Order: sequence, then structure tokens, then C-alpha cells
Amino acid sequence: MSWIDNLEHQTELVLINIGISQQWVSFARLLLFLIVLLLFSSIVFLITRWLIVHFLYRTFKKTSFTWDDWLADTRVFDNLAHITPAIVVRIVAPRIFADYTGILPTVIRLTDTYLIVVSMTIFFALLKVIEHGLSRHPAFKDKPLTSYFQLVRILLYIVTLILVLSILLDKSPIYFLSAFGAMTAILLLVFKDTILGLVASVQMSSNDMVRVGDWVEMPKFNADGDVLDINLNTVKVQNWDKTITTIPTYYFITDSFKNWRGMQQSGGRRIKRALFADVHSVKLVDAAMQEDYKKYHLVKDYIEDRQGEIEEYNIKHNIDTSVLINGRRMTNIGVFRRYIENYLESHPRIKQDMTVMVRQLPNESRGIPLEVYCFTDTVDWKEYEVVQADIFDHLYSTAPFFGIDIFQEPTGKNFTTAFSALV
Repeated sequence: MSWIDNLEHQTELVLINIGISQQWVSFARLLLFLIVLLLFSSIVFLITRWLIVHFLYRTFKKTSFTWDDWLADTRVFDNLAHITPAIVVRIVAPRIFADYTGILPTVIRLTDTYLIVVSMTIFFALLKVIEHGLSRHPAFKDKPLTSYFQLVRILLYIVTLILVLSILLDKSPIYFLSAFGAMTAILLLVFKDTILGLVASVQMSSNDMVRVGDWVEMPKFNADGDVLDINLNTVKVQNWDKTITTIPTYYFITDSFKNWRGMQQSGGRRIKRALFADVHSVKLVDAAMQEDYKKYHLVKDYIEDRQGEIEEYNIKHNIDTSVLINGRRMTNIGVFRRYIENYLESHPRIKQDMTVMVRQLPNESRGIPLEVYCFTDTVDWKEYEVVQADIFDHLYSTAPFFGIDIFQEPTGKNFTTAFSALV
């Protein structure tokens, strides 16, 4: 007779001696053993929890590694304390319920189910720590890790569900896999957004379309700002007014959007803005105007070289230059355009290794557009706006020196001035 058999026999004798009838002895013994098992399991739980909190986590904090500190901060192993009493029950239950073969399978199934659920909970916590660690690594900082870890969690949830059902219903996992196969159409409908999000996440990652931290613009959703998070179903964009726009991930595959990452990586941000010159202020340059223009440092050399070239042409072709319209002539708008080019090429905040250009666009109702096209040496929004404003402040103020009137719509002051002149 083993010590367990001897313990059961002695317990039954004690119960009989205290007045319990023979027919209820086995039930009383079972109840007593269950109480003892519950107390013992509780003690094991408390001891395990104390060891984890006061020994394991403190040991992690003392090491030079950082990953184990995350394990301690997120208290990943707290659920280990739930596993030890379950293991105790799993080991002792077959002996306690040896005489109750109808109850024993149910107890074992419930215990096994509990062990699987707790184990998966620990594994999910570990996944969260791994995700947190990888997201802080420079190589993965701009990758949609959340999408992939969400997919892993979904798969693990399905595996956990299959294992739990397999244990509770005493069926092979293959049986439930075949059942899931028959429910494919329903699953596709239920997880439509998840599947589309997964495909979109893979395409976005493989084609490097969007990263966390990118400045994206998607007018359809009024989104214009930095990408905060990319997960399986949504992409969060923090707009410049600090509002958050949540966009389904698959729309970044099916719809057009603008990603400003190229601008940010280039180190220069484009200025593309036009001045509108009044057509009536455009004129040919005469001798007096030439002398005035030669006093302007940025176009002095250009005026001298250009005029020499023009005079040589006019003499060669025997052109009567006493009439201003004859032959080749400079125009004030052309000189002003060259002045703007030289000004931009000498500006310390304009990148000279990128396109610097001033072009004349087709005339329109507001006048002749002179478009400034260049790139600043900064991508910072505030600095960019300051540089752009400084450039156009200068151009607006220098246009009159070339006899150029900047067009603007008539205002009340214009009508008042015109009326006063008539009176």
C-alpha cells in the first residue's frame, strides 16, 4: 500500500470515528481533500507570486540588459503564478477523483484548458514586449510592426480556440480545422477588413510606401500630417492642427496620396510661387533705364554683357536704333526676371545643387506670372515659411525699381483715388 492509499484509509477511519456514516465517508473524504488541495494550491500560488515579484523581477532590474527590464516593467511573468497551482491540481486530481471516474475527465479537461489559456496569456505578453523592443530599434522604427504582430495574435487566438474546443469536446484539432475550412466564406466575410489590411500592410512595407513618421497628405480623408501608427486595420495620421485622422490601411493601396518623405530626405523644400506683373507696366529698356539698371549690383554685369551683344547684332544688321522698337532690345520684365534669378543664386538659404529657375507663364487675367521655382536649404516648416516670406518681401519691394507694377484686384481705395482725380 502506497502512502497515498494509506492516507486515504486513515482519513476514512477518522471520518467514521467522528460519526460520519459509511455511505457518506467517500464523499466527505473527497470534500476534505478538495479543501486541502485548494488551500495547498493557494499557498503555492502565493509563494510563486512572491518569488516572481521579489526575486525574479528584482534580478532583472539588477542586470545590465534592458530587455529584461521591459519584462519586469510589463509584469509579463505574473501569470506564471497561475500555472503552478494548476499543475498541482493536474497532478493530484487523478488520485483524488480515482473513485469518481465520471467527474475526473471533466476536471482534467478544465485544468488543461486553464493551463492553455494562461500559457497563451503569458505568450501574448511576451509578444508585446518583443514588439516594443523591435519598435525601438532603428532598423524597425519606421516599419509597420504592429500590423504583423496583430496578425500573429489573431492566428494565436484561433489556435487557442481550436485547442480549447478540442480539449473540452474531446475532439481532434483536425476536426475543427476541417470545420473552419467549411466556414471559409463566412470567415472571409467576417475578417474582410483584416485580410485587406494585411495585404495592404505587406504591399506598403515591401514597396516602402508609408512609414511611421512620414508626412502624408490624403485629401479624401482631410488628412495632412505625420503618420503616428500603422496597424493591421488602420493608419493614424496626426494633422497639423493636432487632430487625429484614422484611415483604413487598404486605402493607401487603392487611393492616391502624397508622401512628403522624399522632400524631407532631400534636405530642401520647394518654393513654387508666382508674382503677377501688370501687362501695362511692361516696356522696352531705353538708354536712361540702362544707366539706372547698371547701378543695381545683381544685374550690372548682365546689363553690360547683354547690351554689348545687342549693339553688335544691331550694327551687324544695319538697324536704325533711333526708333526704340527697331532691332533687339531688352525689356524691363526680362531684366527683372534675370535680377530674380541672380538674387536666388546668391541667396544663402537656397540650395544651389537643386533647380533654381524663374519662368514666365502664360498670361492670364491677373497679369503675367513670373514663377519662382527653387528649394530652400531646410525642410522645417517654420524656417521654410520665413525664407519664402523674406524672398517675396524683397521681390515685391524691388519690382518698382524696374518699372514693374505688381497686379492686384482693385480695392475701395483705388476707386476713391480715381474719383478724386476726376473731381
